[in-house]
Amino acid sequence: MTDLWFKSLHELSAEIDAGHLSSAEIVDTFLGRIDRQDGKLHAFIDLYADDAREAARAADMAIAAGKRIGPLHGLPIALKDIIDMEGRVTTGGSMALVDRISPVTATVATRLLNSGMIVLGKTHTVEFASGGWGTNTRMGTPWNPWDLDAHRCPGGSSAGSGVAVGAGLAPSAIGTDTGGSVRLPAGWCGITGLKVSVGRISTWGILPLSQTLDTPGPIVRDIQDAVLLYNALQGPDPNDPLTMGRHAPDPSPELGLGVKSLRLGILPDGERDGIDPEVAAAYDASVAQLADAGAEIVHLDFPHPLRKLVVLAARVMDGEGYACNAALVDDPGAPLDEDVRPRLTGGRTMSVKDFQDILREREAVIREFEPAFAGVDGWLAPTARTAAPRVEDADQKDTPGGFTRPVNTLGQCAVSVPNGQTASGLPTSLQIACRPYDEARALRIGHAWQQMTDWHTRHPALPS
Repeated sequence: MTDLWFKSLHELSAEIDAGHLSSAEIVDTFLGRIDRQDGKLHAFIDLYADDAREAARAADMAIAAGKRIGPLHGLPIALKDIIDMEGRVTTGGSMALVDRISPVTATVATRLLNSGMIVLGKTHTVEFASGGWGTNTRMGTPWNPWDLDAHRCPGGSSAGSGVAVGAGLAPSAIGTDTGGSVRLPAGWCGITGLKVSVGRISTWGILPLSQTLDTPGPIVRDIQDAVLLYNALQGPDPNDPLTMGRHAPDPSPELGLGVKSLRLGILPDGERDGIDPEVAAAYDASVAQLADAGAEIVHLDFPHPLRKLVVLAARVMDGEGYACNAALVDDPGAPLDEDVRPRLTGGRTMSVKDFQDILREREAVIREFEPAFAGVDGWLAPTARTAAPRVEDADQKDTPGGFTRPVNTLGQCAVSVPNGQTASGLPTSLQIACRPYDEARALRIGHAWQQMTDWHTRHPALPS
């Protein structure tokens, strides 16, 4: 069953429909893979093996009776450990919360279960979802599977979710993205991630970092899988007012339309500073390939450096992250991650007026950037300026989200897709960002890219 490890959800679903595989076989295969590999990779903080096997048997009985409820029925998924499941422990990546029992089941988990998916377990996260490198000094940092010799950053904060899918421990996972926390792990682990617009997918039952910026999203093998999960998760939730009153279209009809005649923006020359040469070469090759496929390439002119948007996102997270976690952050005896606590103390002296001024500044910046994107269907950037660095080289006082955080600040949506490899075999990644609530367009462009390339089918060489 080793060929299952890197199959997509839609491929596994087709195998079930054809009667070639059972849900029990799929779940057992991934649980066995986790048992053999996760001692090294450290993607999971908790496994629900017995419950997963029982759910798989129930799925097989229903499917055999002709009652398959949809394409996700009987397929496994992993959840980031900030997503509540009633009665289960949800730690938020913090040693201070290792005994916290979830009081509710998050809407995202409920919708996955209602679609017939089987939760394999919870995946490691940066404490309180606060950090882009993917590190956790107290709970352990997952191991990027593309380098088994050197401990490289998996990307964060959804580190375990990225490693689980990237290493073939699960075919899909859910992360959350406040400043890049779906896209960075997807990018550094060589897989696909979707950052949705605020309000597309409910955050109810998810431990918050920033109510203004938080978004849940799928981490998967390819765009087709992202669409499957997006359709299962999106839509209004009375428990989350931000989701109400929004039309929730299925992006599938637009998926195969390609990029011909679409106008795609590329970075101003000044924003290329600090991009690793191999990452820049992969980016330029991607732009050229999309142009060859019929896209019109447009050089963007930004009213402010993207660094301004990075800092603005950080200030929003400072205020709301501190408000959400003040009791622990202010407790010197709380066993918090030494790298995370300083990130959250920035909001300690922030007044209500200060925070309202930050939100007004954000609104003004969004308006100022609107003309830059007015004539384009999407814009392209590397997901990160470098491939995954060694953990010891990560600058914990800075962020790798120089291209991801601006998308959150502007309220846009984006996908990250593999677009190359460095000479040492590390994945590179392309971010495709679109206007708020235009997920269908971002997914269309990402799917067109994956129809032209095979980077998303490649995977790390791990022992069986």
